[in-house]
Amino acid sequence: MNLNGQHIFVTGGADGIGAAIVLDTLQAGARTSFCDINEAKGQAYVAALTSQGFDVRFAKADVGQFESLKIAHDILVSEFGPVNGAVNNAGVNSNADPVEMTDDEWNKFMNVDLKSVWHTAKLVLPAMRAAKKGSIVNIASIHARMTYPKYFPYAAAKSGVIGLTHNLALDEGANNIRTNAVSPGYTLTPLLQEWFDRLPEKAAESMAVQPMARMGEPSEIAKVVTFLLSDAASFVNGADWIVDGGLHARFA
Repeated sequence: MNLNGQHIFVTGGADGIGAAIVLDTLQAGARTSFCDINEAKGQAYVAALTSQGFDVRFAKADVGQFESLKIAHDILVSEFGPVNGAVNNAGVNSNADPVEMTDDEWNKFMNVDLKSVWHTAKLVLPAMRAAKKGSIVNIASIHARMTYPKYFPYAAAKSGVIGLTHNLALDEGANNIRTNAVSPGYTLTPLLQEWFDRLPEKAAESMAVQPMARMGEPSEIAKVVTFLLSDAASFVNGADWIVDGGLHARFA
Protein backbone atom coordinates (compact mmCIF):
# COMPACT_ATOMS: atom_id res chain seq x y z
CA MET A 1 0.00 0.00 0.00
CA ASN A 2 1.85 3.00 -1.33
CA LEU A 3 0.97 6.57 -0.30
CA ASN A 4 4.22 8.16 -1.51
CA GLY A 5 3.80 11.86 -2.18
CA GLN A 6 0.25 11.96 -0.84
CA HIS A 7 -0.95 14.47 1.75
CA ILE A 8 -3.18 12.55 4.15
CA PHE A 9 -5.22 14.56 6.67
CA VAL A 10 -6.57 12.81 9.79
CA THR A 11 -8.99 14.27 12.33
CA GLY A 12 -8.58 13.18 15.94
CA GLY A 13 -5.09 11.91 15.25
CA ALA A 14 -3.43 12.34 18.63
CA ASP A 15 -4.69 9.17 20.27
CA GLY A 16 -6.25 5.74 19.77
CA ILE A 17 -7.27 4.68 16.25
CA GLY A 18 -6.45 8.13 14.88
CA ALA A 19 -2.86 7.97 16.12
CA ALA A 20 -2.49 4.49 14.61
CA ILE A 21 -3.78 5.81 11.26
CA VAL A 22 -1.30 8.69 11.36
CA LEU A 23 1.58 6.27 11.95
CA ASP A 24 0.46 3.71 9.38
CA THR A 25 0.02 6.29 6.61
CA LEU A 26 3.42 7.75 7.40
CA GLN A 27 4.92 4.27 7.14
CA ALA A 28 3.23 3.96 3.74
CA GLY A 29 5.12 7.04 2.55
CA ALA A 30 2.56 9.81 3.04
CA ARG A 31 3.07 13.32 4.29
CA THR A 32 0.50 13.11 7.05
CA SER A 33 -1.09 15.95 8.95
CA PHE A 34 -3.62 15.70 11.72
CA CYS A 35 -5.76 17.79 14.00
CA ASP A 36 -6.99 17.14 17.51
CA ILE A 37 -8.64 19.13 20.29
CA ASN A 38 -5.92 18.00 22.71
CA GLU A 39 -3.02 20.26 21.80
CA ALA A 40 -0.59 18.81 24.34
CA LYS A 41 -1.07 15.25 23.06
CA GLY A 42 -0.90 16.41 19.47
CA GLN A 43 2.37 18.26 19.94
CA ALA A 44 3.87 15.38 21.91
CA TYR A 45 2.92 12.91 19.18
CA VAL A 46 4.45 15.10 16.47
CA ALA A 47 7.67 15.32 18.48
CA ALA A 48 7.80 11.55 18.90
CA LEU A 49 7.14 10.90 15.21
CA THR A 50 9.58 13.57 14.03
CA SER A 51 12.31 12.02 16.16
CA GLN A 52 11.75 8.83 14.15
CA GLY A 53 12.29 10.70 10.88
CA PHE A 54 8.68 11.10 9.77
CA ASP A 55 7.36 14.21 8.01
CA VAL A 56 4.24 15.09 9.99
CA ARG A 57 2.32 18.22 10.98
CA PHE A 58 -0.29 19.01 13.65
CA ALA A 59 -2.83 21.77 14.23
CA LYS A 60 -5.25 22.10 17.10
CA ALA A 61 -8.94 22.01 16.13
CA ASP A 62 -12.36 21.45 17.59
CA VAL A 63 -13.96 19.50 14.76
CA GLY A 64 -17.39 20.32 16.17
CA GLN A 65 -16.83 23.94 15.09
CA PHE A 66 -16.44 24.50 11.34
CA GLU A 67 -14.28 27.62 11.65
CA SER A 68 -11.87 25.84 14.00
CA LEU A 69 -11.58 22.90 11.60
CA LYS A 70 -11.13 25.24 8.62
CA ILE A 71 -8.31 27.14 10.31
CA ALA A 72 -6.49 23.86 11.04
CA HIS A 73 -7.09 22.55 7.51
CA ASP A 74 -5.81 25.77 5.91
CA ILE A 75 -2.67 25.80 8.08
CA LEU A 76 -1.83 22.21 7.21
CA VAL A 77 -2.53 22.70 3.49
CA SER A 78 -0.23 25.72 3.47
CA GLU A 79 2.58 23.43 4.67
CA PHE A 80 1.85 20.17 2.83
CA GLY A 81 -0.27 21.20 -0.15
CA PRO A 82 -3.79 20.08 -1.08
CA VAL A 83 -5.21 17.06 0.74
CA ASN A 84 -5.19 13.87 -1.34
CA GLY A 85 -6.77 11.64 1.30
CA ALA A 86 -8.87 12.55 4.34
CA VAL A 87 -9.78 10.41 7.33
CA ASN A 88 -12.69 11.46 9.52
CA ASN A 89 -11.74 9.78 12.77
CA ALA A 90 -12.47 12.37 15.47
CA GLY A 91 -15.38 11.48 17.72
CA VAL A 92 -16.67 11.29 21.25
CA ASN A 93 -18.83 8.76 23.04
CA SER A 94 -22.34 9.29 24.34
CA ASN A 95 -24.15 7.31 26.99
CA ALA A 96 -27.51 9.02 27.38
CA ASP A 97 -31.11 8.59 28.39
CA PRO A 98 -33.53 9.50 25.55
CA VAL A 99 -35.72 11.49 27.96
CA GLU A 100 -33.03 13.22 29.98
CA MET A 101 -30.63 14.18 27.17
CA THR A 102 -30.98 17.87 26.30
CA ASP A 103 -31.07 19.47 22.86
CA ASP A 104 -27.79 21.22 23.63
CA GLU A 105 -26.09 17.92 24.55
CA TRP A 106 -27.47 16.28 21.40
CA ASN A 107 -26.31 19.13 19.14
CA LYS A 108 -22.80 19.29 20.63
CA PHE A 109 -22.42 15.54 20.24
CA MET A 110 -23.74 15.42 16.67
CA ASN A 111 -21.52 18.34 15.66
CA VAL A 112 -18.48 16.22 16.52
CA ASP A 113 -19.55 12.73 15.49
CA LEU A 114 -21.60 13.45 12.36
CA LYS A 115 -21.57 17.05 11.18
CA SER A 116 -17.77 17.24 11.20
CA VAL A 117 -17.65 14.45 8.59
CA TRP A 118 -19.55 16.70 6.18
CA HIS A 119 -17.42 19.70 7.15
CA THR A 120 -14.18 17.86 6.40
CA ALA A 121 -15.55 16.83 3.01
CA LYS A 122 -16.60 20.44 2.38
CA LEU A 123 -12.99 21.52 2.98
CA VAL A 124 -11.09 18.86 1.03
CA LEU A 125 -13.41 18.25 -1.93
CA PRO A 126 -12.62 21.39 -3.97
CA ALA A 127 -8.96 20.42 -4.35
CA MET A 128 -9.86 16.77 -4.96
CA ARG A 129 -12.33 17.78 -7.67
CA ALA A 130 -9.68 19.95 -9.31
CA ALA A 131 -7.22 17.05 -9.24
CA LYS A 132 -9.88 14.56 -10.38
CA LYS A 133 -8.71 12.20 -7.68
CA GLY A 134 -9.05 11.67 -3.94
CA SER A 135 -10.09 9.34 -1.17
CA ILE A 136 -12.16 9.99 1.95
CA VAL A 137 -12.42 7.40 4.71
CA ASN A 138 -14.99 7.87 7.46
CA ILE A 139 -14.65 5.99 10.73
CA ALA A 140 -18.11 4.68 11.58
CA SER A 141 -18.77 1.86 14.06
CA ILE A 142 -20.37 -1.51 14.54
CA HIS A 143 -22.93 0.52 16.56
CA ALA A 144 -24.51 1.53 13.26
CA ARG A 145 -25.78 -2.06 12.96
CA MET A 146 -25.84 -3.55 16.45
CA THR A 147 -25.65 -1.36 19.50
CA TYR A 148 -25.93 -1.15 23.28
CA PRO A 149 -28.53 0.30 25.66
CA LYS A 150 -28.35 4.09 26.10
CA TYR A 151 -26.04 4.49 23.12
CA PHE A 152 -28.81 5.89 20.91
CA PRO A 153 -26.98 9.14 20.01
CA TYR A 154 -23.82 7.23 19.08
CA ALA A 155 -25.73 4.64 17.04
CA ALA A 156 -27.66 7.41 15.28
CA ALA A 157 -24.49 9.37 14.46
CA LYS A 158 -22.60 6.36 13.14
CA SER A 159 -25.59 5.28 11.05
CA GLY A 160 -25.58 8.80 9.64
CA VAL A 161 -21.87 8.53 8.84
CA ILE A 162 -22.55 5.45 6.72
CA GLY A 163 -25.45 7.17 4.95
CA LEU A 164 -23.29 10.21 4.26
CA THR A 165 -20.54 7.93 2.97
CA HIS A 166 -22.94 6.32 0.49
CA ASN A 167 -24.09 9.67 -0.87
CA LEU A 168 -20.61 11.16 -1.14
CA ALA A 169 -19.59 8.05 -3.07
CA LEU A 170 -22.43 8.66 -5.52
CA ASP A 171 -21.92 12.41 -5.75
CA GLU A 172 -18.15 12.36 -6.19
CA GLY A 173 -17.49 9.06 -7.96
CA ALA A 174 -17.54 10.73 -11.38
CA ASN A 175 -14.70 12.94 -10.16
CA ASN A 176 -12.64 9.84 -9.33
CA ILE A 177 -13.06 10.61 -5.63
CA ARG A 178 -13.78 7.53 -3.55
CA THR A 179 -15.58 7.64 -0.20
CA ASN A 180 -15.69 4.64 2.12
CA ALA A 181 -16.43 3.87 5.75
CA VAL A 182 -14.67 1.64 8.25
CA SER A 183 -16.71 0.22 11.13
CA PRO A 184 -14.53 -1.03 13.98
CA GLY A 185 -15.80 -3.37 16.66
CA TYR A 186 -14.25 -3.50 20.12
CA THR A 187 -10.84 -1.87 19.71
CA LEU A 188 -8.41 -1.37 22.58
CA THR A 189 -8.28 2.41 22.57
CA PRO A 190 -7.92 4.70 25.61
CA LEU A 191 -11.65 5.50 25.25
CA LEU A 192 -12.62 1.83 25.54
CA GLN A 193 -10.15 1.24 28.34
CA GLU A 194 -11.67 4.13 30.29
CA TRP A 195 -15.11 2.49 29.98
CA PHE A 196 -13.71 -0.85 31.15
CA ASP A 197 -11.98 0.83 34.08
CA ARG A 198 -15.27 2.37 35.20
CA LEU A 199 -17.25 -0.83 34.64
CA PRO A 200 -14.91 -3.83 35.05
CA GLU A 201 -17.76 -6.30 34.64
CA LYS A 202 -18.29 -4.99 31.09
CA ALA A 203 -14.74 -5.94 30.14
CA ALA A 204 -15.45 -9.59 30.97
CA GLU A 205 -18.83 -9.49 29.18
CA SER A 206 -17.28 -7.92 26.11
CA MET A 207 -14.45 -10.42 25.93
CA ALA A 208 -16.87 -13.33 26.30
CA VAL A 209 -18.62 -12.52 23.01
CA GLN A 210 -15.50 -12.03 20.87
CA PRO A 211 -15.43 -14.69 18.12
CA MET A 212 -11.63 -14.45 17.96
CA ALA A 213 -11.28 -14.49 21.76
CA ARG A 214 -9.65 -11.06 21.71
CA MET A 215 -10.33 -7.45 20.86
CA GLY A 216 -8.84 -5.46 18.04
CA GLU A 217 -5.76 -3.26 18.14
CA PRO A 218 -5.83 0.28 16.69
CA SER A 219 -3.09 -0.72 14.24
CA GLU A 220 -5.41 -3.38 12.77
CA ILE A 221 -8.03 -0.74 11.98
CA ALA A 222 -5.36 1.56 10.57
CA LYS A 223 -4.20 -1.05 8.04
CA VAL A 224 -7.68 -1.15 6.49
CA VAL A 225 -7.85 2.64 6.36
CA THR A 226 -4.47 2.87 4.62
CA PHE A 227 -5.64 0.33 2.05
CA LEU A 228 -8.76 2.36 1.31
CA LEU A 229 -6.71 5.54 0.93
CA SER A 230 -4.33 3.88 -1.51
CA ASP A 231 -4.61 3.11 -5.21
CA ALA A 232 -4.76 -0.56 -4.25
CA ALA A 233 -8.44 0.17 -3.51
CA SER A 234 -9.02 2.05 -6.77
CA PHE A 235 -12.46 0.48 -7.42
CA VAL A 236 -13.67 0.45 -3.81
CA ASN A 237 -16.29 3.16 -3.37
CA GLY A 238 -19.33 3.59 -1.15
CA ALA A 239 -18.44 0.56 0.97
CA ASP A 240 -18.55 0.02 4.72
CA TRP A 241 -15.70 -2.19 5.87
CA ILE A 242 -16.56 -3.97 9.11
CA VAL A 243 -13.41 -4.68 11.13
CA ASP A 244 -14.69 -6.40 14.26
CA GLY A 245 -13.19 -9.88 14.37
CA GLY A 246 -16.54 -11.37 13.31
CA LEU A 247 -18.64 -9.88 16.12
CA HIS A 248 -21.37 -8.75 13.70
CA ALA A 249 -21.87 -12.39 12.66
CA ARG A 250 -23.26 -13.34 16.07
CA PHE A 251 -26.98 -14.06 16.32
CA ALA A 252 -27.20 -13.22 20.02
